[in-house]
Amino acid sequence: MDGMTFRVPKPPVRALSALRPPSFNGRLHDARTATAIGRWLGAAFGVCLLTGLISHYLQHPPDRLADHLPARPVWGYRFTQGLHVASGIAALVLLPVKLWAVYPRLFTWPPVRSVRHALERLSIAVLVATAVFQVVTGLLNIVEWYPWSFSFVPVHFAVAWVVAGSILLHVAVKAPEIKAHWSRRSEGTRALPAEDVTDRRSLLLAVGGAVGVVTLTTVGQSVTSLKAFDLLAPRSPDHGTQGLPVNRTAAAAGIAADGLGKWRLEVVGPLPYVLGLDELRAMPPAGARLPIACVEGWSVDADWGGVRVRDLVERAGGRPGRDSLRVTSLEAQGAYRVMEMGAEYADDPLTLLALTLNGRRLSLDHGFPARIIAPNRPGVLQTKWVHRLEVL
Repeated sequence: MDGMTFRVPKPPVRALSALRPPSFNGRLHDARTATAIGRWLGAAFGVCLLTGLISHYLQHPPDRLADHLPARPVWGYRFTQGLHVASGIAALVLLPVKLWAVYPRLFTWPPVRSVRHALERLSIAVLVATAVFQVVTGLLNIVEWYPWSFSFVPVHFAVAWVVAGSILLHVAVKAPEIKAHWSRRSEGTRALPAEDVTDRRSLLLAVGGAVGVVTLTTVGQSVTSLKAFDLLAPRSPDHGTQGLPVNRTAAAAGIAADGLGKWRLEVVGPLPYVLGLDELRAMPPAGARLPIACVEGWSVDADWGGVRVRDLVERAGGRPGRDSLRVTSLEAQGAYRVMEMGAEYADDPLTLLALTLNGRRLSLDHGFPARIIAPNRPGVLQTKWVHRLEVL
């Protein structure tokens, strides 16, 4: 063995294969699956847009509409905003499945075949980006986490219009393909492999079931009869001070009990006056069972007691049914520290300057000494810690 040298053979060198785009051979990445999921997703976005517009214009009404917004039905905002949040949560399930059904098309080769094709792909990019932005930021708003520097409300409202326009454009461009795969009997659907029908049906049933489970376990924050199933929602409708959730505490608003000893209500109008808390309590009492409903989707009925706002307006020389009202809170700052109430709300007999909640004096977190409660109004406009009413 001496003098012998052993050499380890080298593996053969193979030429690198030419670069190729990814190959997608998975089943159900087809137009029928995309169309079926797209119908559900389109419905969810449509409901979100409509109910979102209602919420936005109730919070920020144009001047010409402010005095004509309806105060009835009393449960109106509770219903529409609950539906807005529920459909948005459903879209969180549907959107990833829709993207899964179509994502192989993002890797078609060549990526751009013509100017028309480039514009089509650009429109899809805008649609996907804005749709993802809306559902993600909407979810974060529900849990009140804002890891961004922009103001949520105006940006969410503006992007909603971009999403709506992008969906309409996408439907117009894809109309022939959608029509060809709209139903099981459509021409395009019949041309697909017959063996995929069972798997596609299973996929759609699973997606529908997931939407149902997510809805059932979150909608209890709005529909109190389903609160026993409220497992995933960030709010439970009956957990909180005096049996109601609290979004903005007195501490967060800079309100301290020891600073309210000399509290007075200032009512400004043709016949201005000032009332202390004992004088307010001595006025003719009024009560109402009204829901408080917040933009995050939670809502709950409660018994409120206090003084009718219309009586305060009339005593100040205002004209019931014709004059609107500006309400100012003791908060040092905040987007809703000053709130304006249209004439129809101010004149409604159920609109109260509330002093009690569920038979007890308002807690500090719920707006002691006095707060607004009105029918069919977003919770952010049910101003707490009121100290000034101004007849407009």
